[in-house]
Amino acid sequence: MDLRKLQRAVVDALEDVKAQDIKVFNTTHLTGLFDRVVIASATSNRQTRALANSVREKAKALEVPIVATEGEETGEWVLVDLGDIVVHIMQPAIRQYYALEEVWGGKPVRVKLGQ
Repeated sequence: MDLRKLQRAVVDALEDVKAQDIKVFNTTHLTGLFDRVVIASATSNRQTRALANSVREKAKALEVPIVATEGEETGEWVLVDLGDIVVHIMQPAIRQYYALEEVWGGKPVRVKLGQ
């Protein structure tokens, strides 16, 4: 699947469940393992799980394989690995503590259609 279409689908899935502060980072210059990192915030354990489920359902509908999902037990930080895109759904305190934006660096890529 086209990376931009998958990226848009992931962002749409997150927006459908009201994720906050969604950021998409291009990681092609940092690693060959995946091309994008998406980071989003959720207000509760329940919402992190719902957001992860929304991303998985959208991926399944597009026939995109789900490599792994981790962290649903606690719900503070859920990771959904879609191969080309890795999605981190975090509660604000966890997101601030781990500062993944600094790890993946730079400016987020634009997520609007026609990028």
